[in-house]
Parts: sequence; C-alpha cells; structure tokens
Amino acid sequence: MTKSLYIATLESHSGKSLMVIGLMQLLLGKMAKVGYFRPVIDDVEDHRIDNHIETVITHFDLDIEPQDAYALTQSQVVDLFNDGRQGDILDRIIAKYKKLEEQFDFILVEGSDFSSAGSIIEFDLNIDIAKNLGIPVVLVDNAKGKTLDEFCGNLESAVNTYTQKGIEVLGAVANKVRPENLALVCERLGKELQGETLVYAIPRIKALSHPTLNEILAALKGKVLFGEENLNNQTGSFGVGAMQLHNYLTHLRENSLVITPGDRADIILGALQANLSDNYPSISGILLTGGLLPEPSILKLLEGFKSNVPIISVPQGTFDAANAVGNIKSKIYAESKQKITTSISLFNTHVDGEPLLERLMTFQSKGTTPRMFQYNLVQRARRSKKHIVLPEGADPRIIEAACELSTLDIVDITLLGNPEQIEKRAMQLGEDISQLTVLNPVQSDVFEDYSNTFYELRKHKGVNMDMARDMMQDVSYFGTMMVYKGDADGMVSGAIHTTQHTIRPALQFIKTKADTSVVSSVFFMCLEDRVSVFGDCAINPNPTAEQLAEIAMSSAISAEAFGIEAKIAMLSYSSGSSGKGEDVDKVRKATVLVKNKRPDLQIEGPIQYDAAVDPLVGKSKLPDSEVAGQASVLIFPDLNTGNNTYKAVQRETGALAIGPMLQGLNKPVNDLSRGCTVDDVFNTVVVTAIQAQDNQK
Repeated sequence: MTKSLYIATLESHSGKSLMVIGLMQLLLGKMAKVGYFRPVIDDVEDHRIDNHIETVITHFDLDIEPQDAYALTQSQVVDLFNDGRQGDILDRIIAKYKKLEEQFDFILVEGSDFSSAGSIIEFDLNIDIAKNLGIPVVLVDNAKGKTLDEFCGNLESAVNTYTQKGIEVLGAVANKVRPENLALVCERLGKELQGETLVYAIPRIKALSHPTLNEILAALKGKVLFGEENLNNQTGSFGVGAMQLHNYLTHLRENSLVITPGDRADIILGALQANLSDNYPSISGILLTGGLLPEPSILKLLEGFKSNVPIISVPQGTFDAANAVGNIKSKIYAESKQKITTSISLFNTHVDGEPLLERLMTFQSKGTTPRMFQYNLVQRARRSKKHIVLPEGADPRIIEAACELSTLDIVDITLLGNPEQIEKRAMQLGEDISQLTVLNPVQSDVFEDYSNTFYELRKHKGVNMDMARDMMQDVSYFGTMMVYKGDADGMVSGAIHTTQHTIRPALQFIKTKADTSVVSSVFFMCLEDRVSVFGDCAINPNPTAEQLAEIAMSSAISAEAFGIEAKIAMLSYSSGSSGKGEDVDKVRKATVLVKNKRPDLQIEGPIQYDAAVDPLVGKSKLPDSEVAGQASVLIFPDLNTGNNTYKAVQRETGALAIGPMLQGLNKPVNDLSRGCTVDDVFNTVVVTAIQAQDNQK
C-alpha cells in the first residue's frame, strides 16, 4: 500500500513549491488525513520556521507541529556527511518519517532545495531518502534558460537514475516552460520516457517570479516609510524614475515598482497620483534609493495621502538597488495568498492529477471528511461552470470570496451595487475584480425589462409600474429576477440582509417546485470523520407533521445529490415508542408520512440525537433499526432545536457548517448568515452552483 509521494528536483528554483501546493490540495480532497514532511530544510534562524513548512501547514491548516515536519537542517547534513556518518542521516530521517506515518493516511514528502553548500550531495541524498522510505517520486525541473535537448536530456537522465535505483518515478514535470513550447516539451519527454512516466508541462508565469514588497524590503534591508499593511503587494515590472515626470509616466506598467532617489518629490507624488488615475496603471510600491528622504513638507504630504502603495527607503544607490531587485529569487510564503491561489490554478489547469493518483493509491479512505467533501464540491462545481449573482457586492467578505472563486475558475460572478464603491473597496482589500462583472441595477440595460416582468408577475397583487421599478432598485429583487430570467443560475445573499429579505423575492416569483409546499434548509455539517446533513435549522420555526415529513424527504434528496447516503433520523426527546406528548407525536406522525410516501428511504423516528449518531447507543435503544447509530440526515423538530444544535456542534467540535442551503425552490437562492466568513460565502456559492447544475438536469 503506497502511503506517500516524494517531490524531488534536480536543482534550485525549480518551482517544486507549486507542485507541493497543488498536490496537497488534490490529496486533501481524496483522503481523511494528509501529512507533510521535509527530510532536509535550509538552515533557519533560532525560533524561526522553515518557509516551506510554515506555508503548507498554515495554508492547509494541517494538524502537525512544525518541528515534526522535518528531520535535519542543511548544516546538520553536511556535518554528518563530512564525518562519514551518512547512515545517521538516513536513520534520523526514517525515524522522523515513521512517526508521521502512524498519524496520517498519506504523507506528501518534499525534497531539498539545492540552495546551500550541501547542494553537491543533494541529488544522491534525495535518491537515498526515497529509496529507504520506499515511496514513489515525482521529479520537477526548471526549463528556464535551457535548450530543448539540454532540458529533456537532463530530466530523462534523472528519471533513469531514479529508476535504476529501484525507485518508481510516477511523473516528470517540466516547469517554467515558455507557453508556446508546452506541447513540444510534452511530446519530446513522452517519447524519451516511453510512456512509463506521466509527463506534465507548466508554463512560466511572471506573477510567481516577481518579488513582493516584503521580499524587496528584506533583501535590501530597507525601512518602511508608509504603507506597511500593504507589503504583500506583488510587483510587476520595475523601472528607474530618473527622467522628468512627464516622460517617466509613459513608462509605467501594471503593478510597476517605482525606483527613484529619495529627493525626487516630483516622481514620488506623480507616481502616487498616477496610481489613483483611471488613465494610468496601478503601481505596487515606491523604492527610494540612496538613503535619501523627501523633505519634511513632502513627508507631511505623503503621511496624509490615502494610498495602498508602500514607500520604502533603502541605503543602496539607484543602480545597485535596481540590480538587487532584479536578482531577487521570489518565493511563496504563508502570506502570499495571491501566489498560492495562482499556483493552485496553474496546477489544476496543467496537471491532470487523477491518472497520477490512480497509479499512486491502491486504497480507499474511509468516511467523508470535510476536506474530501469540500474538494468534491469544488470539482463538481467546475464540471459545468455556472453564473452566480451576489447582491451585496460592496461587502468585503463578498469581494474576497468572489475573487477567490473567480481566480480558481469555479464560477462566473456578478456583483450588484455601486461600481465605484465596489472598486474602491476592492482596492483597499488588495483584490483584483477585473474578472468579475459589476452591475448597478438602476443603470443596467435590463432594468426596464425586469421592472415590466415583475409588474406582469405581481399586478394581480396590486403592484403598478412605479412600484415595480422601486422594487427592482432593491438588489435582492434585482438579483432574484436575474435568476428568474435565466441571466444568472443562482443567487447568494444575506451577509448584510435578513433571511426574510433574501427569500421573499424568491417566494414571490421563483416559487416552489411543483411537488413541494414548503421551502426549507439544510446545513452540511463537516465533522472530523463524516459529513452529516442537518435540517431544518434556518427557515421554519415550528413545522407541522406534514411539513416535517416534506423537510425530511427534501433533505434526503439533497444528501444524495451531494454524495451522502441518506439515512434519516427524525429527532425528538424520545426514542421509539416510549415517549408520549404532542411534540413527540408530531415527529412520529411525520415519520409515518415519509414511510408511506417514500418507502424506499431509510428512516427512523422518533429518535434521540445520541441514538441516531452513536452506534453503541443506537444498538442499545433501537437494536433492530437500520438507521440508529449511523444516521447521516438529522431532521430537527423545530427551528429552536435545530438552530441551537447546529451552532453548539459547530462551536464545540470545530465542525465546518456549510449552508444553509435552501431546498424546494424552482431555482437556487441561498441565504448567508450576517456573521458569515469569507469561507462561508465561498462554500455557499459552490453549493449554489451545484444546485444549478442539478436544476439544469
């Protein structure tokens, strides 16, 4: 049984971090617990964490201590090697790895960086590590600056060396390839490796090679004058501002880094003003050289300047500073959200992970974990890209989630609201909304058409045209009308609006499905070892027995639609036939109604929560039940019980609650909590997209 994969490289700056991040994202969607291990790390200062380890553990929220994720530092390896104690190197690595193997279903192992004095022994050391750990390898190499023959020859030779040592090389990755040469490189490597090793080519992307202001600050030992909160800005091109301002402005490019002597107040102020102008591209930062600072009057002006552009002072002269910036080898850090997102997107686009996993894994993880569930949700949403409208377009959480969804190419997004306000807020957040559609309902081309449609739909309720136009100015009504008219596939709202405000328009003209009389909701509760469906915890305060039965059947359909086998528990304070009283009788009646209408469903009720989810308790209280102890769909008798229970479970266990997802409407409209997080918005949009796919079917 293969439980690990080793990511190795042939040289420094290969870009293997991209493969590690992409594979970790892929693996966490396939198995319950994935660990991360670096046999050898670069030397780090006391009390500091290796950058690779910090980035992976932080971004993927792995349950592992940094000190457990590596075995040795480069200097320790060199010292042991020079002392002739190569065996000790492997012994320490194996011992550390075995401890992790006991804790995780799978371990992603990242090889060394070839970035220090010990790099001369690293190629052979990586081979020895992979061989002694008994795990297969994916090799990554950097194609930049090499001829086709040189690059392919080196990679083929490396694959053969690993293979001759008895190590299975599952994949060979050509990284940083010119986009126009991707097919050529794949074809050449495919022929030379004779199809025994999977071949992938990933293009060179400037966004991954350009440094952030933080990296520049560290490399040049500079001092931050202004904009410390925006030091993660990604630089694009950079140029020296030594000419007159009117000439220099023509050289600005998107995300330019402005390099200029500290006494050039004209360049500094002109660049900041250009950054605010619609007629010039944005700049990422300003680097003041020579240790010179602007005069006090200029500093005072800059201090009051509202900008997201960091200004850094460095001691180097202009020429030396420009050269130093150009020589920075940019890395991916835990704070590099943009680079991490770009890496995942590149991996998903250019690496077909499924054949790799098929050759890698001969086992199936038990249960559906939150990571599996979320991964599967995103993959399903990607299969048929849908268009989701978000009426609360100026809310920071909405903007951040929308940008992430767009960057990962999961859905198309329309934000409703004032475009200027949304663009300003996005700029403050450091988000790029160029891939999103931003629409002001009143100024849209469809405003009159939507108003007319609403009038025709609601005129029997006394609505006139003036009232219809007023309603269409409301973003919730406008967004719902987009869904009704087919201009969007679904809507997600509620971050700043009430549930009633979100749902009312849908009830008025999207309406419920023909076989449904009540709109209800479910939460997907992602517990440590399983995903359960909770319903209804958001909509119906005190459902009747008939409504409760319908909620149960709708919830079962939702569960099955999302890959969860429906075993329904109709919850109450009593299990089986022992309890008496109006509340338990309602649950008992609802259970009978479901059995009569859907005899194919597995259902038990009334049943207590512990008997529903704990096998031992379930067997004790209801020994003949096919649901007790293994319920996956839990139906609460009223909103008071359901809402409090889901929040208690969420807070006390750390479970991820995805939802509420509304069920019963003709088209998907979903409600957010006003206390929602960016992740809540992200997940709810993904769920809405999947509902839209199912609706289309």
